[in-house]
Amino acid sequence: MGFSGTGKIWMNGKLVEWKDATIHIATHVIHYGSGVFEGARCYKTRRGSACFRLDEHMQRLMNSAKIYRMAYPLDLAGWRHAVLETIRANEMKACYIRPLVYRGYETLGVNPLGNPVDAAIMVWEWGAYLGADALEQGVDMKVSSWSRMAPNTLPAMSKCTANYANSQLIKMEALADGYSEGIALDVFGNISEGSGQNIFIVRDGSILTPPISASILGGITRDSVMTLARELGFPVIETDLPRESLYIADEVFCAGTAVEVTPIKSIDKITIGSGRRGPITEALQRAFFDIVTGEAADTHGWLTYVYPDEAAFRTRDAASGAVVRA
Repeated sequence: MGFSGTGKIWMNGKLVEWKDATIHIATHVIHYGSGVFEGARCYKTRRGSACFRLDEHMQRLMNSAKIYRMAYPLDLAGWRHAVLETIRANEMKACYIRPLVYRGYETLGVNPLGNPVDAAIMVWEWGAYLGADALEQGVDMKVSSWSRMAPNTLPAMSKCTANYANSQLIKMEALADGYSEGIALDVFGNISEGSGQNIFIVRDGSILTPPISASILGGITRDSVMTLARELGFPVIETDLPRESLYIADEVFCAGTAVEVTPIKSIDKITIGSGRRGPITEALQRAFFDIVTGEAADTHGWLTYVYPDEAAFRTRDAASGAVVRA
């Protein structure tokens, strides 16, 4: 994924040119990881450009900032408006959305409280995170030698920039060993999550996934998949899962804003199921993409439409009984 180097970035309420969106080398976040962020997507649907579960992402951003005592003067409606303003300013029909709240430039030292709290929003084009063929053919993963954070060390429920130093180690090790991704265990040796995606196991028609207490980020795509799975009639169980349950699963897949819903065809060079995307994974992919592309009615109100001139499509959705948000 590369950047075009052009377009607008939202910084503390102002839209600035890409090249001018800079911070000082003494900014606190650079030295101490004192930032929280979000990753969301805007999809080009047949009913217009729409952000997927934007309010939930912005609420999680606010929650992450609250955990780290970083108050910023925007409420949920303000964040929603800022994201939509940034997408419109860049005239994008589909994009990845990256809001960031961080400790700015004033003093250095572990105590962050003397620094201002700043914010920015970037948008850019970002396709399939693990490659164009990954969604259909699946990817190869390994169990990482790096564990996720122990409870009461770094808060896994906060999407903090500091947490992703751990993610980088997991990712780099996987790539160095010839895999697409790594799966981390928690400090008790149970399955936690990937470097930036939640893990699901399919066994005997049921879908199993680690609980929040396994040092995972409570993924919004994870929640969406669980909701869709139940609607399709699949039992969904949140439970501690030992490492070996990966190897004997019928299917394994990962879910996240970047990876969306991606099948895993092997782990530690052990073939999962038939070594290809399984039927339950495929059904969940279809249900997910039907919503984010506008092929299915948005009955949950998960889509926030970006451009006012696409209101006719929203009116049509409303007439069909779907829930829509402008």
